[in-house]
Amino acid sequence: MNHRTEFVGVLLALRVALAAAIAFALADFLQLNHPIYAFIAAVIVTDRSPQLSRKLGLTRIASTIVGAATGAALSQAMGPGVLSLGFSVLVAMIACQALRMSDGAKVAGYICGLILIEHRGEPWTYALDRFIETLLGVIVAWGVSAVPHLIRIDLKDEGP
Repeated sequence: MNHRTEFVGVLLALRVALAAAIAFALADFLQLNHPIYAFIAAVIVTDRSPQLSRKLGLTRIASTIVGAATGAALSQAMGPGVLSLGFSVLVAMIACQALRMSDGAKVAGYICGLILIEHRGEPWTYALDRFIETLLGVIVAWGVSAVPHLIRIDLKDEGP
């Protein structure tokens, strides 16, 4: 690994750390129920490329909507248990495939599963919370990813 590649990695790490801290602090300041999900979204979505960050963010938002809606709806229609959990995750992931959002299928399944395992009492409230917290993290990530690069780096190797 050359020094330029290492430097690019450090720049990305700084951006991710900044976005994660800002997202968590904002969610905590706003007294959102689960600030950790704003943190997670910011970490996953932040990139050096604003275009890639935008794509990752849109995928994260859409998959959160699918997973939350599927989990909330099915948690009310099905009883608790391993079979309903597995079936619900399957439905959320297939819904993403049908909507041509295969990149977000696992996230949708994960969110759907969380609702069935931990949030059966008020699934729609939790689904809305997850959407708001994820949206906050994505918006912060987009902002940090859009910050202009102060140093231009050419990633081509200059030889040994």
